[in-house]
Amino acid sequence: MSRLAVIGIGYRPLDQKGRQTLLGARVIFTSQRLALVFSRYDEYGAVKDRMQVINSVDETIDAIRLCLLESDVRVESGPVVLLASGDPLFFGIGRRAILEFGRENIDILPDLSSIQLAFSRIGIPWDDALLISLHGGPNPEKRRKLKYDLEDLPLLVRTHSKICILTDRERNPAAIASFLNASAQASTISHKLIIYVCEKLGYPEEKITKGTAEEIGGLAFSDPNVVIVMKYDADTDKSIPGGLPLFGLSEDAISHSRGLITKDEVRAVAIHKLKLVSGCTVWDIGAGSGSVSLEISRVCPGSEVYAVEKDAGQLAHIRKNKTTFEAANITIVNGMAPDILSRLPVPQRVFIGGSKGRLKEIIAFIDKCMDAGIVVITATMLDTLHEGMTCLEQAGFLVSVSEVTVSRSRPVAGRLHMSGLNPIFIISGEKNI
Repeated sequence: MSRLAVIGIGYRPLDQKGRQTLLGARVIFTSQRLALVFSRYDEYGAVKDRMQVINSVDETIDAIRLCLLESDVRVESGPVVLLASGDPLFFGIGRRAILEFGRENIDILPDLSSIQLAFSRIGIPWDDALLISLHGGPNPEKRRKLKYDLEDLPLLVRTHSKICILTDRERNPAAIASFLNASAQASTISHKLIIYVCEKLGYPEEKITKGTAEEIGGLAFSDPNVVIVMKYDADTDKSIPGGLPLFGLSEDAISHSRGLITKDEVRAVAIHKLKLVSGCTVWDIGAGSGSVSLEISRVCPGSEVYAVEKDAGQLAHIRKNKTTFEAANITIVNGMAPDILSRLPVPQRVFIGGSKGRLKEIIAFIDKCMDAGIVVITATMLDTLHEGMTCLEQAGFLVSVSEVTVSRSRPVAGRLHMSGLNPIFIISGEKNI
């Protein structure tokens, strides 16, 4: 396949490589909006006759594919160029292009991203900001699936002090601000929001507007634009550091049925025994409220966590906790282990908090599919301890056991007394680690 060059434009003149690639291109694909932006570039006059303007992404991809195939049969053929906005790999068409044509066939030549430019315009560092896209595409019937939507913003504001949002015509600055303002009116949290709208960045009519959520919600803005939401303490007018702990969520913070949750101290030891590594796939079998899945998802954000649970009430808790703690890397699996496990990717780590009497079958299934990894089991009964140890050893795991006994302080007659919890056995099995 011939090469495709995806060139970002909008904010800076082309560098030497971008200019040479563009001038040597056989055909240049672009949208109507970017064609208008590119018309201000010095290179426009030399290549305008080779430009094809297509506003549909799908139609553009089809046209590029046909053009690349035609290029393969030509003895002399310049590159095919796709003009993109800013950095094509930052919520841009670069991801789609790589998926369609393969990274080995593509050159990415980025411009600045709109995020970089927006923060530079307001003079605020952006290395600690949460960056999200609410841009679902121009066609409401073919909107791409987004990680976050408007409904997620109040939670994100509570957990982050600085958020930058790529918008579209539906999820525009006024809609975002109005939603946040309505949420703030219903909240008892003492903070105010300052919103910056950076519209038409890189255009001659570029404009920056600063205001409260209420003020911004009553205004109209031109496309394209970027929204930056800053959280300030209402009393001190200082930025509030955001974010939940990476590790150490308390039982009180996690939605669960009374008493049916892996206790904080046990959870800490169990996750330590899992020896998590970046990018690992984890099964949480008998996930209950999902407390272990939550902690793993936060302490190891590059992981893929599968919370396996059958009980409808517990599944409701997992869904609520996944939303509350923004645990996007948790996949909720409704079913009974081991029956449901064949549908999941092979794990490198497994936590078993509940087995419904099928521990032997679960371990046998894990043994068949997992060549190397760690299995951690919590047990309250001696027979479960014995069964877990025996099954892991028979499956070739190196087994160790820890007994966790926890006492917690509680006030009695104005003084602190220690009250013991039920002891828990933590069984750890390692294979080829």
